[in-house]
Amino acid sequence: MIEIRPVQRQDLAVICKHRRSMFEEMGWSTAKLDAAMATFAEWLAPRLDDDSYYGFLAEEQGADVGGIGLMALEFPPHPIHPESSQRGYILNLFVDPGCRGKGVAKRLMQAGEAEFKKRGIHYAVLHASRMGRPVYERMGWVISPEMAKVLS
Repeated sequence: MIEIRPVQRQDLAVICKHRRSMFEEMGWSTAKLDAAMATFAEWLAPRLDDDSYYGFLAEEQGADVGGIGLMALEFPPHPIHPESSQRGYILNLFVDPGCRGKGVAKRLMQAGEAEFKKRGIHYAVLHASRMGRPVYERMGWVISPEMAKVLS
């Protein structure tokens, strides 16, 4: 049976492992991942401490098999969410390959959405991989017109 529980400070290494695995599956090179993961762990630790990064882990028989990260981002009130100056941001959703197809990602997403509502956040965004997009679409998420650019 898979249990869902809130992340804790001591889950830093598990969250980093899931994030790395997620990016590996997207085809990122080892060199880029090595550089990013060192700074990610440094970035994440204080955010776990002050609860600005929160989320959930999925466990099966005591082993971590998936997770989801959540953050509240400051954003000016918008016609989509005029009542709030925050947007929920979902990141680091990952489920171990051996546990896929069991509804773990759906349960993690449901826990994340419920947590946002509990914190008064009623609009959320995420960046979907090609593999993750169908999961999100089945849950009512829609593609938005966001664009991005790396500024060098």
